[in-house]
Amino acid sequence: MLRAPGSRLSARTGATRVRRLNGESGAALVEYALVFMLFMIMLLGVVDFCRALYAYHFVSNMAREATRWAIVNGQDCAGDGSCNGTSPMNNGPATRANIRSYVTNHTPLGINAANLETTVIWASVNNGPTTCGAPPNAFPGCTVEVTVTYPFDFLYSFVYKGRRRCGAVTANVCLSSTSEMVIAH
Repeated sequence: MLRAPGSRLSARTGATRVRRLNGESGAALVEYALVFMLFMIMLLGVVDFCRALYAYHFVSNMAREATRWAIVNGQDCAGDGSCNGTSPMNNGPATRANIRSYVTNHTPLGINAANLETTVIWASVNNGPTTCGAPPNAFPGCTVEVTVTYPFDFLYSFVYKGRRRCGAVTANVCLSSTSEMVIAH
């Protein structure tokens, strides 16, 4: 049996619906706001840790690459013709300044090159030359150690609030990586 829209039955069911909603008005909105805030905190935390992982990957890779560049461009590379400047790996002696500029020149987007700190140490090894050091004493058989340090700050303070010295800068986290190889040329 069909009833007209203004009939008693439709008026009763409409009033029942209104009464049921009045008891919970706004509860879903409050629950949504709380869950949304927790979700955004988690999402922003993941983004910040991904940025930290990106920066650490760069620091680790650049320490290896700079050490590789230093062993290829040792003391004797000019004598055997391997430092002829035809590729990025063989263009000049591996001095501290050249290694630092190599690291700075290969800095990707998102990393502040001004905050990078590069430390280079030449050392002797067993059965190697007795006089090892910075050029002109970077002989084949000596080792070169390159340490790259980068101060990293989280964007959101709820991730980590601690501060520490990282070279000349204060940061949340001090990312550092060291690589050591034997000089080949």
